[in-house]
Amino acid sequence: MSLAQAPLQESWHEVRHEGLTIAVWQKCLQGAAAAPRPVLVLAHGSATGGRESFDLQVTGQPDYSLMDVLARQGFDVFALDVRGFGRSTQPETRLSTEEAARDLKAVVDHVCRWRGVSAVNLLAWSWGTQYAGQFVMANPGQVLRYISYAQMHLNSPDLIQRRERLATFERSPYIRITEAGWKLRFHSNTPDSANDPAVIDAFAQAAAQVELQTPTGPQVDLLTRMPLVDATRITVPVLMIHGEYDDVADEAGLRPFFDALPNSHKRYVVVKNGGHMLHLQQGHVAFQQAVLAFLAEPLSPAQA
Repeated sequence: MSLAQAPLQESWHEVRHEGLTIAVWQKCLQGAAAAPRPVLVLAHGSATGGRESFDLQVTGQPDYSLMDVLARQGFDVFALDVRGFGRSTQPETRLSTEEAARDLKAVVDHVCRWRGVSAVNLLAWSWGTQYAGQFVMANPGQVLRYISYAQMHLNSPDLIQRRERLATFERSPYIRITEAGWKLRFHSNTPDSANDPAVIDAFAQAAAQVELQTPTGPQVDLLTRMPLVDATRITVPVLMIHGEYDDVADEAGLRPFFDALPNSHKRYVVVKNGGHMLHLQQGHVAFQQAVLAFLAEPLSPAQA
């Protein structure tokens, strides 16, 4: 049986902290839960929770689920829903990036205890790079390697455009996104040739079914409080990666951050045929390969 066909096991976990329930979706090879496996935690962005972001199931196209691909490569993969998202508690107050970082810390603590490890690999997407970045700054001993995917910066082109909507985001802790609205993120600067309509439809349907309301706090923080992460305090090995058409992550804006990262084991990768939704666009296989290559690279004692 090939790895692409290997059966997986999946389960939901509930992590309780600060009076909240944080939902965590797990995938690994069948029978692997009791075995020592490398652990990878996924941190979602500002719109959809973990499962909808990273475990999208598209009929006839199983390689679009990042979680399935990683699990079949031997990783024990966990994707959380930060408070306010997906199946986690939805507080009435506005979500902050610092609260999301605390949720991630609680999940990593839970996973480390349950799996008997002291540190995890971490991949964060979009706004996830902000709260995950804060977590890495505060807890470098719990992170083996950090993958910063589609990270924004103060003058990201898309953030500049979003600033005119700040008053809308400040009006309420949550906003409603329609199924049609979920599809817009696939386009922006990305040409149609980099998209698959079936994938866009599958994502929009999955997101609309679960995210009945989406927190606005991430948008407020991104538009009023950047920068939220200090590169000089990210001391672990880092891969920065994004699509060539991404309107949030661009090399000109992110190179100063990358250059300031102190660990010599760092990589900057730009992937063709994708934008801000790269892992769900035509460049998704190249993205997966770059992530797996980074996770497999040997580290010197000084870089670990």
